[in-house]
Amino acid sequence: MIKTARIIMSMLWLLLLTLAFPCSADPKGDFQLLIIDSQKGEPYQTVRAEMIAELERSGYKVGKNLKIKHYSIGNIEGATKSIWEIERDNLYDAVFITGTVATIGMKKQAFGEMKHKFVFAAVTDPVGIGVIDAFDAPPKANFTGVAYPVKVEERLRFIKQVMPGVKKIGMIDTDMPQSQSYWRWLEAALKQPEFRDLQVLRRTVSFVRSEEGHRRMAELASRFVTELDSQVDVFMACNDQMCVQQPYPETVYKFATKPLVAVGRREVTDEWGATMSIYPDQEGLGQMAGTMVRQLFEKKPISSIIPRTARYGYAFDLNKTKRFNLAIPPKMIEAAGKNGVKVIYTSPAKIPPQK
Repeated sequence: MIKTARIIMSMLWLLLLTLAFPCSADPKGDFQLLIIDSQKGEPYQTVRAEMIAELERSGYKVGKNLKIKHYSIGNIEGATKSIWEIERDNLYDAVFITGTVATIGMKKQAFGEMKHKFVFAAVTDPVGIGVIDAFDAPPKANFTGVAYPVKVEERLRFIKQVMPGVKKIGMIDTDMPQSQSYWRWLEAALKQPEFRDLQVLRRTVSFVRSEEGHRRMAELASRFVTELDSQVDVFMACNDQMCVQQPYPETVYKFATKPLVAVGRREVTDEWGATMSIYPDQEGLGQMAGTMVRQLFEKKPISSIIPRTARYGYAFDLNKTKRFNLAIPPKMIEAAGKNGVKVIYTSPAKIPPQK
């Protein structure tokens, strides 16, 4: 009898605990998310996947309580007008945009329409294109999000740490809006006392507007790689759509005898041809953006969702650094590991002979 009473008391206690602390459940209701990518490839692919994964971890499950509609504009800004003609009257819980071109386009279509809430990600200069005023202030309208680039000054310091004798840096970019913003930042940085001994030799190729435009732009860049190779100590990848995709680092590695400092991580860790990188954390960026989208789902005012910048990390291919006679400071190699990035050793078969 006493044993039975104890069992009953235990069951009642468990019931009270369940009522007081209910098990986590999926958010109530159905949620709709519109996604507009500047292009299908990197960095947008990784950022988008991590954003959706973050929502899934919070209980917003695609096919269950979350419906997603997805567009990619192939870096054709005018496509955003056609998209918005279709989607304007559909009151999505949030609109997620990746990249500068798509963000510029959607700003022209819906900036200030407060019934539509936008989270951007992987945008180079959201202040310069006018969707926010600053990263330490509430959004001024209906756009917030996470910016992409590592600061120019940090990239230049990184290069000087790895190559103390560097004097001339080669950079090939495209005539995209984000490239223009980045070049202005670079010009300003080079006037600072710590960088006055550096010179950047810049070349620009035409912007090819299509999903595969980055391939053609890398082909156009090859002649500049050959031209600059004998004039510079190192190549620094630009901060635009050409440089973050696989064809460009492959082109530099094929035609140059100098190392490439990439703008992203995969150019190094996936052995696309870059030697090293100080890169924005694309996975972390997507997770931060996912948190912002979730907050909009939870009806948090967009004015309280402060724009942010991405974290950054290091990546090195130590066989390539050896090929280029670079002595990487041990602390930087250790820091790369702490950021969860493998410090890779390229297969010797993949290293072409020094030219």
